[in-house]
Amino acid sequence: MPHCLNSEENKSVDETQTLSYVRATCTALGFAPDPERDARVALHLGRTLGMVKLLDSVPLAAHDELAEVYRPAPFPAADAASQS
Repeated sequence: MPHCLNSEENKSVDETQTLSYVRATCTALGFAPDPERDARVALHLGRTLGMVKLLDSVPLAAHDELAEVYRPAPFPAADAASQS
């Protein structure tokens, strides 16, 4: 049976704890209290935590990662300076 992020078995942190975390973070960032927004953010954060738990439970080794590690290109000014 496929995993469902909304299922009871995949609930991550307690919903009350998640909502408390969201409210505390909003307060720390200076956002005005908004219970509806806080509830929506807590819902999405809970879903994200559920996805993280699912992904963390997959046994993968370093060679299983097919994507190359991101390496940003040098900044153009740095290129010009290094060629001087």
